[in-house]
Amino acid sequence: MSKELIRLQDLCMAYDDEQVLDHLNLYINDQEFLTLLGPSGCGKTTTLRIIGGFVTPTSGDVFFDGVRINDVPPYQRKINTVFQKYALFPHLNVFENVAFGLRLKKVPEKELRQRVMEMLEVVSLKGFENRKPDALSGGQQQRVAIARALVNRPKVLLLDEPLGALDLKLRKDMQIELKKIQQQVGITFIYVTHDQEEALTMSDTIVVMDGGHIQQIGTPEDIYNEPKNAFVADFIGESNIIDGVMPRDKVVKMYGREFACLDGGFAENEPVDVVIRPEDIDIVPVEQGQLVGTVTSVTFKGMQYDIIVDFRGFKWLIQTTDHSPVGARIGVKIDPDGFHIMKKSQYSGMFGDYSSYSEEYDELSDAEALDAEEDTDAQRREDGYAE
Repeated sequence: MSKELIRLQDLCMAYDDEQVLDHLNLYINDQEFLTLLGPSGCGKTTTLRIIGGFVTPTSGDVFFDGVRINDVPPYQRKINTVFQKYALFPHLNVFENVAFGLRLKKVPEKELRQRVMEMLEVVSLKGFENRKPDALSGGQQQRVAIARALVNRPKVLLLDEPLGALDLKLRKDMQIELKKIQQQVGITFIYVTHDQEEALTMSDTIVVMDGGHIQQIGTPEDIYNEPKNAFVADFIGESNIIDGVMPRDKVVKMYGREFACLDGGFAENEPVDVVIRPEDIDIVPVEQGQLVGTVTSVTFKGMQYDIIVDFRGFKWLIQTTDHSPVGARIGVKIDPDGFHIMKKSQYSGMFGDYSSYSEEYDELSDAEALDAEEDTDAQRREDGYAE
């Protein structure tokens, strides 16, 4: 049974008139890899900074091992932080960068050397002791920053978008590396990111945030397969979110017809949001389709095609290995476990229609598409396309 290590109780944080955190409650277990996930401005970095002691909450309490630590300064907390800018000392070599905190604590030379070398082995940098930071790649600098934080043997490591500056392949490698390091050193990692794939890859627990509130807490599988509302469904993975009603348990009605599903517990004829993941839709001949629509856009993605299909004016995204040309009439079939039924929320009607997404592909040349890929995710969300 995991032991609770950190508890955030009724945390509020306001800057001037802006409420950044609104009565946030969260507990974090010892040796857990927990990720705070959400768009820019959702309060995730503020939450991290409060845990680290860099920011004092307007109201509410932070408990560490059962003791209230609101007034304990950062350097007295058993918590270390790795920022996106690694802040390595350029004039010191790798060994001295990692040893820095131990030298401040006047750790005896023999123990210091042993601990630094152990840590360099953990982050796969043995043999790099004498190199200066500017002779290292981004991924290596990242690992020096992690070693420098871990060598102090904190109980908790806070990581604020630490992979943001790395290219895609290195980022994927480092995700696996970080998870391995966390399991090896057996301490709590609290990780902040807006990258859903990163969160799904590494975390034991994901906390999805928006607008200073926690929207959902769960394992990566729970959050992906059982999103609580349209915001979570849209932010984690891609989703078609359609208006429906529940005439009775295990039956959902949309587009005027009934579909078998696995959900129940709703009021009779309760309006609901219906989530259908793009990979859960099978394309079939028109006469076999539960619904029939027209293909408006096809994008080749390597492993699969992203196909936009118009069903009575609402555009769905389907991910499939089968090619269907633009203009084709196709049928679709969805198994009962392909429907996920959610209660209506403040986010209902904001996501799930891929009409802008298809136009974006029609208008962009390849070069522009690449630039658009690198655009801010906030802009992408406005475009109705969450990466």
